[in-house]
Amino acid sequence: MKIKNVILRQLKMKLKFPFTTSFGTFLDKDFILVEVQDENGLSGWGESVAFMSPLYNEETLKTNWHLLEDFLIPMIMEKEIGHPDEVSALFEPIRKNNMAKSALEGAIWDLYAKRENTSLAKALGGTKQEIEVGISIGIQNTVDDLLTIIDDSVTQGYRRIKVKIKPGWDVDVIREIRRSFPSIQLMADANSAYRLSDIELLKQLDEFDLMMIEQPLASDDIVDHALVQKQLATPICLDESIHSVEDARKAISLGSCKIINIKIGRVGGLTESKRIHDLCVEHGLPVWCGGMLEAGVGRAHNIALTTLANFTMPGDTAASSRYWEKDIIEPEVTVHDGLITVPTTPGIGYEVNLDTVDNLTVRKQVFEKATLTARK
Repeated sequence: MKIKNVILRQLKMKLKFPFTTSFGTFLDKDFILVEVQDENGLSGWGESVAFMSPLYNEETLKTNWHLLEDFLIPMIMEKEIGHPDEVSALFEPIRKNNMAKSALEGAIWDLYAKRENTSLAKALGGTKQEIEVGISIGIQNTVDDLLTIIDDSVTQGYRRIKVKIKPGWDVDVIREIRRSFPSIQLMADANSAYRLSDIELLKQLDEFDLMMIEQPLASDDIVDHALVQKQLATPICLDESIHSVEDARKAISLGSCKIINIKIGRVGGLTESKRIHDLCVEHGLPVWCGGMLEAGVGRAHNIALTTLANFTMPGDTAASSRYWEKDIIEPEVTVHDGLITVPTTPGIGYEVNLDTVDNLTVRKQVFEKATLTARK
């Protein structure tokens, strides 16, 4: 497989509703859409999940563009690629910058699956025809607002409710949710808002029969999470702390968690996601697929990954209409009774709507193999 052209586009999409976490509020989403083209003009698509500011991790949209333009695209233009797994190895000399790597690797995976005339899910080794999905709900102005959104989500059939928490918006809020919804599958996501000194507060969450508490401590922490997990009955799920299969191995060895959230962008791509999945199978840890406010291309990659056998918990891949007035793919991702039907057509299984993409594009560059230069 030879990559002839790579096209980078910066898109700006307005969210239907503000989305608030412990580290900030999002009103819209700027992201990089990556298109790779082979010598026959066939396209594969990937999406960077980096935000404009380094709040979730150290990466930003601008740093991703820099890495793609100056390092990663020239690296893949110089190689003939037999299988997408080779891309992960090719990018190893570049430290971190996993979201930039993932965006380009994901586009190559899509192109590879299309060339093989198979779905991305099957190319990854997935077997499911449907996947279970939940919904992630940001911090709201009032508890009543939150309860209303949960009620709507349960009515729509979502099979797991994730709510964001932070100091001052935690135990009492979860208590009110449990009073109104005593039997739903419920989890709390802290996005690293707490410290080891908050352990007595975190222990209070044990009474609410939560599926898990996601990433309560610092994003670079594995050791203190092990201390907390020993004192909690509720499983800890690690998100921001897991950037590679090596991180996952260390966390499992230390007993830092009982569940791992795999985000394709956070770990550097689909190949590394599969490795973490397989490691967790060996150690009996369930995994699920987290979300990063993806548009349709990123959402499609999440769906394909979730077809792997050990994704036994509902992920964050809600319907397109949950976040966007109009997504960039056709058909849009839809959810029926908490399930998404996995597409079977080649590649990601959705068509990119180029008219919509063009309308949302604020910056574009084309990189050609013949020159290894960019034209605007």
